[in-house]
Order: sequence, then structure tokens, then C-alpha cells
Amino acid sequence: MTSPRATLSVAAAATFLALVVFTTPLSTLPSTAAALGAGPEAQAWILSSMSIGLGVALLSVGALGDDLGRRRVLVLGAVVLALASVLGALAPNALVLVVARILQGIGAAALVACSQGLLGHAFPAGTPEARSASGIWGASLAAGIAVGPFLASGMDRAVGWSGAYWVAAAAAAVLAVATQRLVAESRADEPRPIDLPGVVVLAAGLAALLAGLTEGRSGFGRPGVLALLVAGVVLLVAFVVVERRRSAPMLDMLLFATPAFVAATVGALATGLGIIASSSFLSTVVERGLGSTALVGATLLFAWSGTSVVTALLARRLPAAWSGRLLLAAGLVVIAAGQLLLLGLDPGDSPATLAPGLVLAGAATGVVNAALGREAVASVPPGRGAMGGGANNTARYVGSAIGVTIVAVVATRPSLGAGPAALVAGWNDAVPIAVVFSLIGAAAVAACRPRRVRTPVTTG
Repeated sequence: MTSPRATLSVAAAATFLALVVFTTPLSTLPSTAAALGAGPEAQAWILSSMSIGLGVALLSVGALGDDLGRRRVLVLGAVVLALASVLGALAPNALVLVVARILQGIGAAALVACSQGLLGHAFPAGTPEARSASGIWGASLAAGIAVGPFLASGMDRAVGWSGAYWVAAAAAAVLAVATQRLVAESRADEPRPIDLPGVVVLAAGLAALLAGLTEGRSGFGRPGVLALLVAGVVLLVAFVVVERRRSAPMLDMLLFATPAFVAATVGALATGLGIIASSSFLSTVVERGLGSTALVGATLLFAWSGTSVVTALLARRLPAAWSGRLLLAAGLVVIAAGQLLLLGLDPGDSPATLAPGLVLAGAATGVVNAALGREAVASVPPGRGAMGGGANNTARYVGSAIGVTIVAVVATRPSLGAGPAALVAGWNDAVPIAVVFSLIGAAAVAACRPRRVRTPVTTG
């Protein structure tokens, strides 16, 4: 019989690998663009394409994992990730690499969503073991972000930009074999029929919306961009209508009447809109605004993500009486405080001036990640843990796509001019927006108070 410890190890490794792959272009984009002849627009797609794959697939593969078997879908996701990584390594041009990155996102979505479903099955919600497991899962999330840029940069220097893709392919293949051998299959007690209309409409809506945001970085006034954004919104509204009419929906809309589910979803969305958006643009500011190197940018990113690894592991020691809602709201407030310390940057400043704010934000991010990992599973009906993880991470990655677009557009708007000074000034204008997103998220989460159950008054 498979031990919960083995399940936890595989789930953490799967999430770690997904985030390592996600961060690959952050430190290899210059060499990748040079090798493939990718211009500014193609580079934006290389950076954003995996987010599209993740956003499109997370909820769908999570629901499929609950119904068809979480181990089965995770193994299939690892195979897709391995094949997509090989395609990326062999890509002759930017278009093929973008397609490979989208496929990597779809494979990684299965890893992230089904790993949470496996943990929810192995460690029942509300137990001390569940708190510990969610902390380790949150730490693996941050560890992937911390290690990914360094690994990709090292492989870039050793064998070229494609080296990181070969490593990802090998690691995904090993993960598929290990999962098949070490993890027992689990699925919902009452599997539902596959909600094909919901899967198709949601995928099309998110794909159109995220593609529109990516294209919009070069200007939102173009007809093609507006058409994508409008189509995305219309299709997402259609998804809500479809799900409300289905007898066995992929995502039960009644969950949005549950304060715990709303708090977890809003917390994930605010994390993407706030700290993930600002940290994703950080390397650009460090390299082009402060005239430093990609290695320094990766080191600063590590100050944020590495700190969050530690606090995610320590989160299990926090008092059990502190609810997930409290941890999310307080964590987002501290994240906002850390982001405020990133303001006031000047072109002549040392990149090290950003470190205190990143460490403070990282400390809170670790607690938030651990709380989200737990609440995503605990806030949905028993047996739907992978779907809960998929929904939660969909909110996170859609939020990050929107947030990064806003930060990039504000920081690089033409009215500021060109050059390092203009980019730094744009950064100082964009960070307050990310701060506001974090604070709004904190307020919204705090407002999601559990309903009081009224005890009937009996007369005797």
C-alpha cells in the first residue's frame, strides 16, 4: 500500500517541476530570442505562452483527475510535459517554441492540479497532517520559482538555451515513472460524466482572453486585440450559463455562494495580480533599468521566492485556531507592505535596494501559498480536491496574466520615452497598482466571513 509520505513526495516534486519549467524563459530569453530571431512581440509570447496553457487547462484537468483518476491524469500530464519539452528543445523558430510552451502549460496543469487532489485524498482536511502537507506543497511551489531561473541560466551557459528543455523532458519522464510506481490511484467516490461542453467553452474563453492580453502589450486599440478580449469575456459568460444548466457541471456555480471557496479564489487571484505580476517584471527592471545582469535579477527573485520556501514550511507551526481566511488576508497585507518598499527606485540605485521589500513580501507569500494549498482542497466537496486545486490555480495564473500585462503596459508606456530612466519611472508608477490589487484582495478575503448557523430556539 502506498504511504502518504510517498504521495507527498511525488506531489511536491510534480509542483516543483511545473514551476521550474514555468520560469525557464526568465533568465534565457535574450539567448533564446537571439537564436530563434524572435522580435519583441515574439518574446512577449514566449514569456506568456505557458501561462495560456496553464490557464486553459488547470480547471479542466483537475476535474478530469477527480473523475478518471488523479494518478492517471498526473502521469499523462508528465508525458505531455516531456514531449512538449523535447519539441521546445528542437524548436527551429519562435512559433514552434510558443506552441511547445503552451503544451508545457497543459502538461504542467495536470501536475499542479492533480498533486493537490492526491494530497487532499492522502491527508484529510482539518488534520495537523494536512496543514503540514499544504506547507510542503506551498514550499515546493516557491522552490520551483527560486531554482528555475538559476537552473535555466546554468544550462544556458553550459550547452545553450535549449539545455533547460532537455532537462525538463528527462525530469518529466522520471516523474511519470515514479508516480506510476509510488502513488496509489484515487478518484472521487461518485465520479461524474465528463463535462465536454464546459471543457470546450472554458478553454476557448480563457485562450482568447489570455491571447488578447498578450497581444495587448503592443497596443489594445487594434481590432484583433479587441476581438480576442471580447470573445474571451463572452465565452466565459457562456461558460457560467452552461455550467448552471448542467446536471453534473465541471465547476458547480453554487460554490461561489460558499465563503471559504470565494476567499480561496479571491486570495489566489490577488496573489497573481499583485506580487506575481510585480516580481515577474522585476528582472526586466533590474537588467534594462538598473543596467545589471540576468544573474543579479535571478538572485533578487530568489530573495522573494527563497524566503517564501522557508515560511511555507514554517506555516504549519502557526496556531491551528488561525483560519485560512485570516492567514490569506493578513498575508496579502504584508505582501502589499513589501511591495511598497520597492518604490522610489532611481536609475543609479543598486539592485540590492530592492532586497528588503522582496524578503518581506516573500515571507508573507510563503504563508499565503501554504494557506491556498490547504483552502483550495478544503473549500470544495470531499472527493473534488483536484478540481478545487485547478480552480484555485486558474485564478492565480489568470490573475498573473492580467497583472503582468498591466504592469508592463504602465511601465513601458510611450509617453515616458525610452531608456533606463524611463523604465524605472514606469516601474515606480506600476508598483502602486500591484499594491492596490494586494490590498483589495486582502479586504475581499476578510469580508468572506463564514455564515453563522442559527440554533433553533426550543420552548419547553
